[in-house]
Parts: sequence; C-alpha cells; structure tokens
Amino acid sequence: MATMFSPFSSCLLVFLSLYVPGQVLAQQQNTQALKQEESRDYYQKWLNEDVVYLIADEERAVFAKLSTEEEKEQFIEQFWYRRDPDPKTATNEFKDEHYRRIAYANEWFTSATPGWKTDRGRIYIIHGPPDGIERHAAGGPYVRPAEEGGGATTTYPFEKWWYRNMASLGAVELEFVDPSSTGEYRLALNPFEKDAMKYIPGAGLTESELRGETTKADRPYYFPGNYANRGSYLTGSENDPFRQWEKFVVAQKPVPVKYADLKEVVGVNVSYADLPFRIRADYLKLNNEQVLVPITVHVENRQLTYKEDGDRRVSKVAFYGIITSITNRVVTEFDDDMETALAADKFEQGVKSASLYQRIVPLDTNTRYKLDFVVKDLNSGKIGVVRQALVPPSLAGDKLLSSSLLLADVIMPVGDTPLGNQMFVLGDVKVRPNVTRTFAGKNPIGVYLQVYNAAFDQATNAPSLRIVCRLLQDGRVINEIADDSGQSIQHFSEQRVVVIRGLPTKDLGPGRYRLSVEVTDRITNKAVTIADDFEVVAAN
Repeated sequence: MATMFSPFSSCLLVFLSLYVPGQVLAQQQNTQALKQEESRDYYQKWLNEDVVYLIADEERAVFAKLSTEEEKEQFIEQFWYRRDPDPKTATNEFKDEHYRRIAYANEWFTSATPGWKTDRGRIYIIHGPPDGIERHAAGGPYVRPAEEGGGATTTYPFEKWWYRNMASLGAVELEFVDPSSTGEYRLALNPFEKDAMKYIPGAGLTESELRGETTKADRPYYFPGNYANRGSYLTGSENDPFRQWEKFVVAQKPVPVKYADLKEVVGVNVSYADLPFRIRADYLKLNNEQVLVPITVHVENRQLTYKEDGDRRVSKVAFYGIITSITNRVVTEFDDDMETALAADKFEQGVKSASLYQRIVPLDTNTRYKLDFVVKDLNSGKIGVVRQALVPPSLAGDKLLSSSLLLADVIMPVGDTPLGNQMFVLGDVKVRPNVTRTFAGKNPIGVYLQVYNAAFDQATNAPSLRIVCRLLQDGRVINEIADDSGQSIQHFSEQRVVVIRGLPTKDLGPGRYRLSVEVTDRITNKAVTIADDFEVVAAN
C-alpha cells in the first residue's frame, strides 16, 4: 500500500526483537574491522610516507581531525589540486613528478634504509635532481680548498650537490657524507664532517694548524662560537655558520605552495573565502550505467547580506558548479541565482534558518569526478568555494541494493511544489534533504531511499519487503521500527522501490544518533542495510 509522508504526519510504530546469529555477527564485525584497518593503513601511508616531505604542518593538523573516508578523500583531492601547475591539463604534473622522485630515491639511494627515508632521498624528493653533483664514492686522499682551511686529509665517501635556485635559499651547495661506508649518506652541517682524520692528533691538518696558528680544538665543530679563529678554517658565504644552519634546516622543509591563486583552506565543506557553506551529494540509480546525483547546498542566512525592499529584507545569491572527470574533461557546468526575501517583522527569526539550493545531474557509475562549486553573495560580493570528489557507486547486478539514505526536513507530494520549482523533486515527491543532519526535537525526520533489484510476488505482482529502522546511540539500539505490511513503500516498479517513512524525534533528547535501515526481500531472502548519522537539538 502506498503511503505519503510530511513532517506533520504521524507514524505507526511496531517494535520487534532482533535476532542475529552470533557467528554471522562475529564474521560481519571481523570483516568490518579488517576494512577499517586497511583504510587506516592506506591513509596513514599516504600521510607518513607518500607526502611526508610535502605536507605543511597546518595541513597535517587538519588531516588529523578528519574522521570519515569521504572527508579524507576530499582532503587528498584538494591537496594535489593546490599543487597542480596547470589544472586545465589532463594530468597533475606535480603529482606525477613527485611519485617519480620517490621511485628514483628508492632505486638509487637505498642502503639498509629505504631510499625515500635517507637524507639524499629526502632532498631529492623535495627539490628534485640537483643541477650538479661531485661524487667521491670511495673517499680517500683529499686536498681541501682554501675556503675549507686548506691542507690535505683523508675523507669518508661524500657527495656535493649544487642547486642553482632552491626554494627559499637561492643558489645552494649541499654536502652528504657516508661515515659508516654503508651507502647511507647523511646531510652534513659543515665541511669537516667528511674528514676521516679529524679526531686523530697530528693528522689531516689545515694550513693554519700546520703553521701553529690554531689547533684542531679550535675547529668550529668543537667550538661553534669560536669566531676569532673561524676565518682560519671556513671562509665564503656558503660556510658561514648561520648559512650552514639555514641550509640544513630549510632544505629539509616542505616547499611552500607555489600557486597562491589556487590556495584553498584544507578544511572539508568550508572553503578559503568569506562565505562558508555546506554541500552534500547523494546517489540514486538511473540505469545500470548511470546514477542521478542531487547536489544540495546549504547556506546559513546569517552569513548573507540583506538589502531593504519595502517591508522586506532581500538577499541574492549566485551559484556556479563545474564537474570534471579525472582526465579533466568537463562533464557538466551550471549556474543559477536565488533570492531570499524575509519580512521585516520576522527578520530576526528568518536569519536563524538557512537557504537551500539543489541541482540534480546524471553521472556515469564507476568513475571519479571532481566538483568545484562557487557561491557568491551578490549584495556583498563575498565568495565561497568548495572542491570535493564525486564517486558514483555501481548499482548494477542482481544483489539487493539501495540509493543513498536521505534524511529530510520535508517530504511531500510533488503537487504541493510551486510551479516551475524543480529543485528537490524525485519522481512524484519533493524531498528536501537536511544537509547538516541536525534536526529540532519536535518534528519527525523524513526518511527516503530507493531499493533496487527487488523480486516480485507472482500472485500479487508486487514486492514483498520487510523494512526495519533501528535507532542507535553510542552503538546501542534504543528503538526499532519495523514495517512488514508495505506501508513504507510509496512507489514500486521493475526498476526501483521507493521507501518513505517518518522517524519521530519528540522522545529523543539532544545528542548524536545513528539511523540504520535494513531492507529484506522476503522472496529471495536478500538484504541490504544503509545507515547515516544525525543530531537532535532542543526545539526553539
């Protein structure tokens, strides 16, 4: 039997007990734990290996606060985009070059330590190949140049790297020394680190030591503050102790993002500019190769600027979105504007609510996309920008599958929708998702989802589904609402079954909750479960 839900309708609650065989539950928990562990390993490897020399401290701090895989994927997308020298091309040249450098470091600088972890590997990954290299792979006899104090000595294996223009340092000479002769060269702080004779009395003396003007005890590595005799050992700007420390420290820091015009705050859902907003994408099956993606935008009215228009206060907002494929092909591009008018006598209350915008676009399944979305306050000129990944799921096959779970403020017949307003319209109902997932504890929550691949009873020519909504708090089931009669089925066809029902909140105290919806096909005994989190706040 078809039903229709609005926030003001009542719901029939049926409470049933739940039995899950212990063995099956344990297997499910083990599988879920394994997937979570693999996911954590992937993101930790990306953070602590792949980009460990690139990521800035403030970026690392933001990443550490992210909790969901979707947020981390968005962060990673944005991380590489900020560093892309030419976003219009099909590839990210910076990213490709970075991973090439890691591969090179692992091939050529590995000793007992993986190449990317060595000092040479670190410098190579951060700054690329040097403009010149002088290699002394075997060490041995060495005549010091005048700027190193002169005189002859014996050295450990060492290399000198020259960069004509290193970021923040300009022209730079770096020295790497292998004092253990194991192939692991370490970045040297001063030229004496390669001297194998420095601790042997009377051996490997400099010119001033040969003349008796100084002794080895006067060397800068013994006494860095020995400015009186420093000139007898190290001369030239490259050997100035402050320059040595600067090179040693700065050369190992991440290179600042070069493309300032692309710089965005790395927080998820709120962009770098003056106008914050929230955005959400959901996925509903169109056919085996495509999905419909409602992109819903939430802007707090208090963030907008209003102009007087008689007895009204009016805000005007422009929206622009562009979706591109991973090869940077433009898939779709759209723009709209929206006007929100608040009565002067109700303005203080109106600015506490939000303005919503939605665009529904078709996308291919099993393909990753990038969404760039811009919101502009036309009254003030403030702009907000968000970039995020769109990853449509595959909804083909014969398994029982579902769309995204939409938790809505409003679900009503499309006939109640104003003419010309096609936002939020799914089939013959209007579904206005709550992007923030925050609900006042007085109205029921609208629950909308679509189920695919349900079997049909040959006698009734209709699906036979059992729909169970479980409400959880802190991982514990606190309520269970079951529908065995089909009251929650609003529409069905061979392509989909539309499920709509209400979740009462009047008995829920303020706090965070999780709604899990389990749909079981009683003909095939197949099942699908989908869940989402939400928050209940005290009603005004």
